[in-house]
Amino acid sequence: MKIFNTLTKRKEEFVPLEEGKVKMYVCGPTVYNFIHIGNARPMIVFDTVRRYLEYKGYDVNYVSNFTDVDDKIIAKAVEEGVSAEEISSRYIKECQKDMADMNVMPATTHPLATQEIDGMIEMIQTLIDKGHAYVAKDGTVYFRVKSFKEYGKLSHKNLDDLEGGKRSLLVSGEDQKEDPLDFVLWKAAKPGEPSWPSRWGEGRPGWHIECTAMIHKHLGQTIDIHCGGQDLIFPHHENEIAQSECCTGKPYARYWMHNGYINVDNKKMSKSLGNFFTVREVAEKYGYEPIKYMMLSAHYRSPINYSVGVIEQCRASLERLYNCRDNLEFLMQHSASGEKEGEAEIHARFETYRDRFIEAMDDDLNTADALAALFELAREINTTL
Repeated sequence: MKIFNTLTKRKEEFVPLEEGKVKMYVCGPTVYNFIHIGNARPMIVFDTVRRYLEYKGYDVNYVSNFTDVDDKIIAKAVEEGVSAEEISSRYIKECQKDMADMNVMPATTHPLATQEIDGMIEMIQTLIDKGHAYVAKDGTVYFRVKSFKEYGKLSHKNLDDLEGGKRSLLVSGEDQKEDPLDFVLWKAAKPGEPSWPSRWGEGRPGWHIECTAMIHKHLGQTIDIHCGGQDLIFPHHENEIAQSECCTGKPYARYWMHNGYINVDNKKMSKSLGNFFTVREVAEKYGYEPIKYMMLSAHYRSPINYSVGVIEQCRASLERLYNCRDNLEFLMQHSASGEKEGEAEIHARFETYRDRFIEAMDDDLNTADALAALFELAREINTTL
């Protein structure tokens, strides 16, 4: 099986760290609202990767987190006049419902950021002790980007290019930083926001350290596959690598898989454009399975364009597969027993479609070609029936 590795920018034969076992992490959603169709794509795609690895006989330890402390969650809590915990708990349940209805298997572990604070604090202290992080006057802790010589190796950016684009990378508190490229590991507490005690004062973790600490706890210091959307390559995944490898001195992840973007009517999906759709909204009109089919009808690294026409076409395509299945079931129930003339030859011919399906899936999870093999099989079944 070959996987396109974002780190090396080429397809590589998948060889796990430990024979027969796979350690796999997928960045989960920030739970402040219903998940949108952009959130659904990595859930569906990487659930399919996991299922296929299991089909091939691997024991997969699949970890996908919920980010349950974040600026957006806090803003939503203030807007509704409730606690941040109430917001995150509500939308974790809603997310789990949508995932179940899309037939996305629960992860082996779904860690919550707020339950892993101690591990994050310990990791930050290690980075400080090793000279890779520093504490600002207000108790905010920053990571020294230039202390990691390989920074940019995932996104294939070099520090000179990033220096030239500093303005776009600046965030609040830049006057406290040694360098504008440095990023937050621990945010000093603000009035009314959730916070936890630490040796640097009350505060909460930065987003990047959350995933790294959860991976270290539930999967170990080096994992097989790290997954997420293309939008996470920089800076989120780049920063994860920097933190982890500076902390442990070991490679963080061997294979990086990233899914492509979703456009709506050929435009980038955004709330400001009014073309923002939740999974729940789409499912109420068309059902959950056409959403899943749409996500798998294109190669996971390619962009997908969502429109009413596309989702209706997906529903019609599924009906063709259902009709074939129903015809087969009817035949099995009503046909005479015993082997028919030429049946062995037909079965042998049908087996070639399984081979084509496996060949497509082994080629960097090419679900588009795998589905094409299924439809050709269905057509031949219908003709044979």
